[in-house]
Amino acid sequence: MTTLRELIRGHQPAKVYLPAWLDRLAALGIVSLDPLVVRRQRLVNIFAFASAFNVVGQMLVTGSQDFGALLVPNAILALFGLAFLPVPLLHRWGNSLGAHVLIALSVVGIVYSTWVFGRDSHVLTYFGMTGILFFVFGIEHWKHYAGWFVIIVVSILVSIAFASREGLYVPDNVTLREISATHTLLNTLFVNSLMIFFTLSTLRRAEVELEGEHVRSLALINTVFPPSIVARLRSGQEDRIADRIDGLTVLFADLVGFTQASRDLPPEEIIDYLDHLVRKFDRLCLEHGVDKIKTIGDCYMAVGGLTGDPRQQAIAIGKLAIAMVQSQATLPTLGGKKLSLRVGMHTGSATAGIIGDTRFSYDVWGDAVNMASRMESHSQPDRIQVSEAYREAVGDAFNLIERGIIEIRSLGPTRTYMMAEAAAA
Repeated sequence: MTTLRELIRGHQPAKVYLPAWLDRLAALGIVSLDPLVVRRQRLVNIFAFASAFNVVGQMLVTGSQDFGALLVPNAILALFGLAFLPVPLLHRWGNSLGAHVLIALSVVGIVYSTWVFGRDSHVLTYFGMTGILFFVFGIEHWKHYAGWFVIIVVSILVSIAFASREGLYVPDNVTLREISATHTLLNTLFVNSLMIFFTLSTLRRAEVELEGEHVRSLALINTVFPPSIVARLRSGQEDRIADRIDGLTVLFADLVGFTQASRDLPPEEIIDYLDHLVRKFDRLCLEHGVDKIKTIGDCYMAVGGLTGDPRQQAIAIGKLAIAMVQSQATLPTLGGKKLSLRVGMHTGSATAGIIGDTRFSYDVWGDAVNMASRMESHSQPDRIQVSEAYREAVGDAFNLIERGIIEIRSLGPTRTYMMAEAAAA
């Protein structure tokens, strides 16, 4: 049975953990509350830092070959690397601004490196990661991707057509280009792996959150409606739940003297008492296989017969009534007064269904409800009063003692019975 606390806190499925430092980097500069935007901007952040790391690697590789001759191009590369770092700060100025600046820096940097170190350095290989743009823009912004795709294709064609194979600096250093090509290949593999890992972990996080919300919504529905109604709602085959039920047994239980006992008490004490009582009754309903309908102030309503054999459900409601009276006797006092429970039951016809559009509820109406309510209101403290129709429904399942014919408001003279088990309790 799902509790209110569990519903509020929500279902907690297995979490997806990222390294704490990576999670902090991914969240830098993000101010949006839109989950889709946040996911894209987290990817932009990781891509920006990975690009800065890539530039540092390129500088180390090329600088190790001929530091003096490559001082100027490496200094320019260093500026590119630094330019990637403030990309997360751009998110507050536009949802996709950081992504556009990131891609612009990447395109210019790749083309520049290709011209400086030559086509044989295979820096153009980095353009093979163009598909990542779908992740940083999102499928819904495919036009952004298309625009950059055209720019990248043009950049590749121009570089192949006009950039030299040896590059503008140290063209005789074949080893430089070989090491650069190896670095480019390995770094492309690393960045691709990092982005795919981060993308999949981000998607998995979203799936976990959706799974939690789904489980939470199902728990809420199962808390609000009886199981048989939940099954019908989830089937999607009925637009409206409305039933005519014959042989429905209805129970009302009310606290005797509650209004007087709760007068002038602090609200916390009253709520604690009622909460403890209702929790007990809810568990008893679950144990006996009957359905709680609602509470009305200090009155509790349950029914049996929505599904299954009406006689067995009527017997289950009777056992529930006995258990409720017995459990009430174990409760502490309220405001120094020991409260009694008054119970009434009736078996008859009723209409049941879901009403409302926002604060909707499943409820029961009809003669069975009205008669059960009268049985309760004309009962006695710590006693269970039932109608003649209920006695006929359960047969000899309980020791029912005839109370006689009593005058019941709106119904006139009515024959009723008392459960001997309740009196013994």
